[in-house]
Amino acid sequence: MTPLRALDPFDWPAVLGLIRAEFAYMEGRIDPPSSMHRLTEADLAAKARIGEIWVMGPPIRACVVLTPQADSLYIGKLAVDSAHRGRGLARALIGQAERSARARGLAALELETRVELVENQAAFVRMGFYEIARRAHAGFDRPTSVTYRRAVATTDPEIDVG
Repeated sequence: MTPLRALDPFDWPAVLGLIRAEFAYMEGRIDPPSSMHRLTEADLAAKARIGEIWVMGPPIRACVVLTPQADSLYIGKLAVDSAHRGRGLARALIGQAERSARARGLAALELETRVELVENQAAFVRMGFYEIARRAHAGFDRPTSVTYRRAVATTDPEIDVG
C-alpha cells in the first residue's frame, strides 16, 4: 500500500474511527486520557488544511496527521489497524512524513508518546527517533509524555512497506 494524502472533502468519519479504535487500548493505561476523545471530523478536516493527513487503504488501514512547526514536522495520531500491524504501514507513513518534511525544508521529525506506552517508545527508537524531552500535562506533577525527534535524511531512503 502506498500512502495517499487525504484532502477535504474526505471520509473523515473513517479516519476518526480508525484513530478511536486503535487508541482505545490506552484507556486506563494513560493519564490524562488521550486527546483523541476531543478529536472531531471537523478537526481532522482543519488539520488537513493546515498540515497534512496521510492514509493507507482503502479501506483505511493506517493514518497519520502531520503538522508543521518552526523547525520540524510534528507526527500525530499515527494509527495502524491492529489486523494490519507488522506489515510496515507505520514505517511507510513515517517515510512519507520524512518526504513531507524535506519538501517543506524542515530538518527534523518530532512526535510525542505517553510515558506509560513503553512499546510505542521502543518502536519509535527502532525507527531512528531519540528522546529529547519529557513533559507534564497541565495539572500533573510528573512527566506524562516523552518527546522524540529524528533528523530528516537529505535523500529519500528506500522504505520497505512489506
